[in-house]
Amino acid sequence: MSIIKDPALAEAGRQKIRWVRDFMPALSGIEARFEREQPFAGKRIAVSVHLEAKTANLALVLQKGGAEVFLTGSNPLSTQDDVAAGIASLGVETFGIHGVDAEGYDRLLRETLKCRPHILIDDGGDLINLIGGDCAEYGDYLLGGCEETTTGILRLKAREREGCLPCPMVAVNDAKAKHYYDNKYGTGQSVWDGILHTTNLIVAGKTVVVAGYGWCGKGVAMRAAGLGADVIVTEVDPFKALDATMQGFRVMPMEQAAALGDVFITVTGCRDVITPAHFAKMKNNAILCNAGHFDVEVDVAGLRAMAVKVEERRENIQGYTLPDGRILNVLGEGRLVNLACGNGHPAEIMDMSFAVQALTAEWIVKQDKLEKKLYAVPEEIDEEIGRVKLAAMGLSIDILTPEQDRYLHSWQV
Repeated sequence: MSIIKDPALAEAGRQKIRWVRDFMPALSGIEARFEREQPFAGKRIAVSVHLEAKTANLALVLQKGGAEVFLTGSNPLSTQDDVAAGIASLGVETFGIHGVDAEGYDRLLRETLKCRPHILIDDGGDLINLIGGDCAEYGDYLLGGCEETTTGILRLKAREREGCLPCPMVAVNDAKAKHYYDNKYGTGQSVWDGILHTTNLIVAGKTVVVAGYGWCGKGVAMRAAGLGADVIVTEVDPFKALDATMQGFRVMPMEQAAALGDVFITVTGCRDVITPAHFAKMKNNAILCNAGHFDVEVDVAGLRAMAVKVEERRENIQGYTLPDGRILNVLGEGRLVNLACGNGHPAEIMDMSFAVQALTAEWIVKQDKLEKKLYAVPEEIDEEIGRVKLAAMGLSIDILTPEQDRYLHSWQV
């Protein structure tokens, strides 16, 4: 039975879901085929992804394909209570309440897994960590799962190396349809949407420090520059740092950037990226936010220990007053700023990412038996999604002639 905040919010949630469905044509096409072919008949799918309207649409598509879907969020601050109520009213077992504490969040994950799923769709590795630990008894029917974040895949690779991957998993984040499109353009827009909506401040003329220049960092830096910011990039990878330099961004260590930035955005997937040593150098009223998966990139606990006063300065903005009177502002408690302070990626972006999830889940159920290892998304799935999306946008591209194809794939020229 669903665990949500208020069933009375259902119509507002259904309205949000109806809106995004009009802008997710790739998933609509997949849904129509799934409804005919019923690839998930008799299967249970547990989904832990940010619980908002686009995720609800994915749940409906899987449901139309014959699955029993059990849905939870992957971050308490990104769960939208109206959407949770809306999707629950449409027959999807839903376990999500905005703002629950760590204990409440863990309970919701565990309730989701009690269905004993055949497929996992994970965002950040929370479900797989439970299945690989305290909730191992709920994994007896597992055929495999999908992971759609960089952070989650890093953890899956570590489990694979150590021989403790509890089921076959597919690295959805590494699909072209995901990292080219979602990570760069989705994160780039939604991060700034969250920041602008929350702060109501101008970006032009400010110095923006972007920590991490992977696909997400590229998108954040690109949009910052487009808004008129002076962009500094911090990195640990020499080639990513060189890439940022070639794009015209300044590159330096965080120790140096700390004194220069007006806005700091971490996008690394690592911990302790901005620490008390950096806070000590920052300008008054600097803004700190995180666009990596977990709330460990900005050391909020360390900042709280330094502060003589902590206050809510505006919704989703905590001000930390330091002994010398400077105030540092943290957005969304250091959690994902695009979801804690906004609505996440645009619908057209998640259309592709969730199309990868849906088709990969279908691929898993069609396999005889997969080994307990990390798989790449089959190339044919990537290609199908790219072509469907182009067609939905009214675009077309060239097709190789047989002669061109032979030329590219033969040593005999």
